[in-house]
Amino acid sequence: MSDRTKYVLDEDRIPRAWYNIVADLPFAPAAVLHPGTGQPIGPADLAPLFPMALIAQEVSAEREIEIPEPVREAYRLYRPSPVYRARRLEKALGTPAHIYYKYEGVSPGGSHKPNTALAQAWYNKNEGVTRLATETGAGQWGTSLAIAGALFGLEVKVYMVRASYDQKPYRRMLMETYGAQVVASPSPTTNYGRQVLAATPENPGSLGIAISEAVEDAATRDDTKYSLGSVLNHVLVHQSVIGIEAIEQMAMAGEEPDVIIACAGGGSNFAGMAFPWLGRKLRGEGHARIVAVEPEAAPSLTKGVYEYDFGDTARLTPLVKMHTLGHDFIPEPIHAGGLRYHGMAPLVSLVKDKGLIEARAVHQNPSFEAGVLFARSEGILPAPESSHAIRVAIDEAIEAREAGQSRVILFNLSGHGHFDLSAYERYLAGALEDYEYPADRVAAALAAVPVISD
Repeated sequence: MSDRTKYVLDEDRIPRAWYNIVADLPFAPAAVLHPGTGQPIGPADLAPLFPMALIAQEVSAEREIEIPEPVREAYRLYRPSPVYRARRLEKALGTPAHIYYKYEGVSPGGSHKPNTALAQAWYNKNEGVTRLATETGAGQWGTSLAIAGALFGLEVKVYMVRASYDQKPYRRMLMETYGAQVVASPSPTTNYGRQVLAATPENPGSLGIAISEAVEDAATRDDTKYSLGSVLNHVLVHQSVIGIEAIEQMAMAGEEPDVIIACAGGGSNFAGMAFPWLGRKLRGEGHARIVAVEPEAAPSLTKGVYEYDFGDTARLTPLVKMHTLGHDFIPEPIHAGGLRYHGMAPLVSLVKDKGLIEARAVHQNPSFEAGVLFARSEGILPAPESSHAIRVAIDEAIEAREAGQSRVILFNLSGHGHFDLSAYERYLAGALEDYEYPADRVAAALAAVPVISD
């Protein structure tokens, strides 16, 4: 038996439709509210930011949404992605658990993000848009949209969170190689960026600030739409290709997961893996526990409040009901930049509030410890974001060992860490910070969360 078993689908098994969990939920999602009036928004309110096809997906209750053939063709660059049985990691842990992982790092951008970047670029191109504005934390999303822009002939402007811009210069270089224009956020190129810099010149930035800048950019140009890499329903729908493929691959392995794990910042890779499995469970076809893993420095699911809040710090975006730490909250500059967000996707927040999923928060050093063990066992260097999921997968395997129980564990390895070597260098040198939950700053940010009754 090989030390690592690989389950691969042929190209003709690339899903032909995305999965929308709204169709299987026994309760309705909360309405999205206009940032100015506080009233439910309509398609016309979103039209300045998104193409109509994506707006339709955002409010869809259909179980399946057909994937356009040009998008499926672009998916052929890297899909279907493999599922591996991590036998060497199992051996290192001395566990009876069977550990599987879905590896999204095989994409051109090195993460799961092209699953929605390619779709969003195509829909915008199809409706005559010529330029996209977006934000990025660690850089995986910005890289993916830059690639999609190059493939579909769109200009791309990326507002990269300052902390990650400084920590990960090669991500910026990669985006620029694909043709994107990249600036550090907060930036001097938008009114809001200039406002933030005037108040705090050394501001490390946050996804909330970068979103505000990208939204302002898109709203003030006729040729530009806004593109978001996480949080919104249509993004989660596009990511469902991960879980759809994984269901078929676990059937190939002849195993049914007992626990499914993914890291969660805004919620896209978590939902992409978890929602197709959760849909099966809601239909009585599975039993797996589902665990979202977030950083202790930005624990929206485990320590935030479930309230209406803005998705950005400038309060330009619609109000959505989500687990939030407050739109003014700026997380510490952890290296898992893709998880440095104050809120969580409304649909992920909803299923957490209803008790359909679990959530755990882990510190930075234990997650890197897990990432190093995984790299030395399985030969793949994980992204710092993905290492949060690996941490909990290892903990689950150790629990199985100590209980003397068999357990089938499936997690999403959402991306590789080839551009995160400075963080691994700091960890190996014993110089990586372990940021605590900033209760005082969160309390101050929560004070600015609007009080809105359902």
